[in-house]
Formats: sequence, structure tokens, C-alpha cells
Amino acid sequence: MLESPLSARAEAPFGRADEVPAGWAVSRGLVDYPAAVAAMEARAAAIAEGRAGELVWLLEHPPLYTGGVSAKPGDLLDAGRFPVFASGRGGQYTYHGPGQRVAYVMLDLTRRQRDVRAFVAALEAWVIGALGRFNVTGEVRPGRVGVWVERRTPGFAPTEDKIAAIGVKLRRWVSFHGISLNVEPDLSHFGGIVPCGVTEHGVTSLVDLGLPVTMDEADAALRASFAAVFGAVEDAEPPLR
Repeated sequence: MLESPLSARAEAPFGRADEVPAGWAVSRGLVDYPAAVAAMEARAAAIAEGRAGELVWLLEHPPLYTGGVSAKPGDLLDAGRFPVFASGRGGQYTYHGPGQRVAYVMLDLTRRQRDVRAFVAALEAWVIGALGRFNVTGEVRPGRVGVWVERRTPGFAPTEDKIAAIGVKLRRWVSFHGISLNVEPDLSHFGGIVPCGVTEHGVTSLVDLGLPVTMDEADAALRASFAAVFGAVEDAEPPLR
């Protein structure tokens, strides 16, 4: 049965007790993946050492594939199609590219909750809340990380497509990596991998669902939903432009 990770709690499940806002930064243009990972890891280390505040960093990458710690070699179907990067995040293979909003989430769970499962559920709830602002019902499946939408066509059985992927890593209880939301990517680019190791379901995007959502509109929805789940944010400079 499909279920919502917010079903048991009405209030923001992952806010800080001291109510210090997280930074919210947006990079324009396409950001190189290795440079972004280096900047993200440096910021996460600074947060753990008390030298920097929390940050949510929104960006887009050029077309590429990343393999998480559970990636299976056989799930990389076309290694020559785009650059392939090994990633320390959880999960398997995924695609990043233009039209997909990547959000790297660098939060200090010591100041929130030291509960990895609750953190992942909060990330799912964040995405689901953002989708709801476009009247899209995002859902989760037990044992299947990410956010899904059910599609119904008269005369056909319902199908499920993935609209957002989640893959995180914790170091000294500071999170990094995060989520990717399909706003308007080229969905054919997912054909070079088995996305997240799932073969029986497809992928979709807001535009594929018939919603002409811009990246700025998606960002606004993500920001409002983040505040409801994780607490207040304030504008910040991105680590890379």
C-alpha cells in the first residue's frame, strides 16, 4: 500500500530546536560534478567542525551518470553515453542533467535528529510537499527509496513512475548529497542505466505529466515545502556559481 511519510506527524519533523535557519543557495547554469562534490564535502566538513552553517544547494549538472555505493555493474547499460562517476552516496545508478533540479542537503543531524530513517522519510516528505503544490500526488513505497507518481490511463492497468531520487551520505552526523527532482529533463537519457536498480517501473517529470513548470517555480515549491518539514531557510551564496 502506498503511504505518506508525514502520516504520523502533523508538525515539521526535522526542524532545529534553536530555530537557526539553514542557508538556501541556487547556482545558475550547469555545475561540473566533481567540483560540486568537492565543494559539498568541504562545506559538510566545515559544518561538522562548527565553522559554517547548514546549507541546501540547488543546481543542475551536465548530462552524467553516478553510481552509489550499492551500484551493480550490470545496471550501467551504456557506459559510453555520458561521463560516469562513482559516488559515496547511498543507492545505485542515477542520471543527472539539464532540466533536473538537484538539491544537495548539508544538515547537522546532531542539532536535529540522529535518526537516519527519519531523515530519509523527511526528505521524501519534502519532495511530496513540493509536488503537492502542483496538484501532483507523490507517494513512497516501503523498501523502495524515492518519490513515485501513479499514472492511470483508461483501459490500462495503473503504472508507477519515479519522479524524484534520493541518495544521501552522513559523516560525523552531517548529511550531504540529497535529492533530484525531474522538472524537465530529457527522459531518454535514463535509458543508459537501470535507474536505482528498478526495472519494472519508469521515470517521469513534471513536464511529462503535462505541467509546464519552470525551474524557478519548482524551486519556490521546494523552498516552501522544505520550511514545513525542516524549518526556516535564508538566502545564501552558493559554493560555486
